[in-house]
Amino acid sequence: MKNRTLLSAMLVAAVSWTAISSNNADAKDLGIGSKAPAIDVEHWLEVGKKEAAKVTTFDEGKIYVIEFWATWCGPCIGSMPHLAELQNEYRDQGVRIVSISDETIDEVKDLLGKEHPDSGKTFAEVTSAYSLTTDPDRSVYEDYMEASDQQGIPTAFIVGKTGLIEWIGHPGNMDEPLEAVVKDSWDREAFKLELKAQEELQENMVKVDELASEGKFDEAIKFTETQIESAANEMMKDHWGSIRHSLKLSSDKLDDETLAFYREQIGEMKGDLGGLIRFSYAIIGVAQDGRNIGPLASEAVKALEGESKDVAKEAQATYLSTIAMLHMADGKGDAAIATMEKAVEAADVRQKRRLTPMLEEFKKIKADEESK
Repeated sequence: MKNRTLLSAMLVAAVSWTAISSNNADAKDLGIGSKAPAIDVEHWLEVGKKEAAKVTTFDEGKIYVIEFWATWCGPCIGSMPHLAELQNEYRDQGVRIVSISDETIDEVKDLLGKEHPDSGKTFAEVTSAYSLTTDPDRSVYEDYMEASDQQGIPTAFIVGKTGLIEWIGHPGNMDEPLEAVVKDSWDREAFKLELKAQEELQENMVKVDELASEGKFDEAIKFTETQIESAANEMMKDHWGSIRHSLKLSSDKLDDETLAFYREQIGEMKGDLGGLIRFSYAIIGVAQDGRNIGPLASEAVKALEGESKDVAKEAQATYLSTIAMLHMADGKGDAAIATMEKAVEAADVRQKRRLTPMLEEFKKIKADEESK
């Protein structure tokens, strides 16, 4: 099966969006509305300012955030200052944040003396606002993470005033739910329905990917059309419409409708150089698979050239090489070679090692074509 670059990019974006929204929280054993299990944490390293007691069970009327982290987890490290901010903001409103690793106490203690990369303070200073702990026997991890089928960290669980799980997700997405739980305005049942819808979306995305992987593009396209017809809102219609167009382009079914869709996408990316480059790489991959991309390569080149004034010096090589590859995908060998030569000239040593072989390949392709 050939590489489905554009389709794969669309599916990754969709699944990532689903994961951020739902975090697979509607689980069999522990989910939204479940009674929060008591916690038996082995080591408490930072109990937190003004907190004298370790937490085992949850007091009625108080709110707890149980967050799972590790010293080796970059996103966990990045979340620490935000957790401290939330603890300080809601400290006097009955909120207690408990952050739990499953590493040895020595591993965690070793981290505390080091400087946090984003704050200019030590890890001990950053985390002193809330309760930093570690539980090497993983009992709490099993009761929470495994029971709710969570696959990655950091993951936070909000335990509400009645001792029930109100929300599960990435701590970076916790601000609004936590505020609503504190203010007694959180709609737990609505959130459960949202999670169910997101779970169905993810299952349907997997089905589309499986059909496309098997080369059953007609079936996959028809499936997206049924999803568009049954979509609950315009956002979901747009989502499935995007997947439908990516399937058509990836399966060599480019028509006026799909061409118009991608032209609109290019127009909407004006001022977004990174977005244009990512889009360009996607259609380059489709072209390399031997699919018809029509005028999309030349139109992407035009859009990129319109952003030339905003390209930083260190980004010139990437910018120019992208345009060169688009020219090649469009069958314009001379323009591809000339632009890639400029990219190599603008490149640093590391970039030159990657771009020079591409330039030589472009020249070889051009020479082979001329010799026919």
